[in-house]
Amino acid sequence: MLKELFDLVKGQATDTVINNPDVPNKDNNDVVAEATNTVASGLRNLVAGGGVQSLLSLFGSGTNKKSLLSNPVVSMMMGHFASKLMNKFNMNSNQANNLSGHLIPSALGSLINRTNDPGDSTFSLEKLLASITGGRSEAVTSQGIGLQDLMNQFSRGQGNGQLMDIVKSLAGGAQEQQQRNGGSLLDLIKGFTN
Repeated sequence: MLKELFDLVKGQATDTVINNPDVPNKDNNDVVAEATNTVASGLRNLVAGGGVQSLLSLFGSGTNKKSLLSNPVVSMMMGHFASKLMNKFNMNSNQANNLSGHLIPSALGSLINRTNDPGDSTFSLEKLLASITGGRSEAVTSQGIGLQDLMNQFSRGQGNGQLMDIVKSLAGGAQEQQQRNGGSLLDLIKGFTN
């Protein structure tokens, strides 16, 4: 799923990165890799911290840019990515914030749209959660509890014991993925740029 996410981000990066005079051509793939890492790590960290409800809400809420820009998870990702752009690629604050403010919401919006599209088998919320949790979400859905059921329970405020056990299981899987990858996916992602 990481390769597909990289390709999706790269597809959104034409104007903001590839045709951007603020980004030297030699850095294009590294900037796209860093953006992909920001999105993937941000989603994984959200689930690892017990934020399954926030993830499900993000993917269940529409994808207009205004709603994405007002989402605290997206804002966190944009700030993190802008910081990386300033520190690693020597961009000034305006350049970094402008690029981040366009690319991260655009990539997330595309990911959400494709994930919610029943005709697109490349992306699904199930595949995304399985990737983030090391397959723990598959164990949950094999018990007859679908992700739509989880979304419905969260939206109704039904925080029963079974639901909390599921959140803990998914968070544990995401934490294991963090430890297994040393907390960083960037090296794996950079392998896609060759």
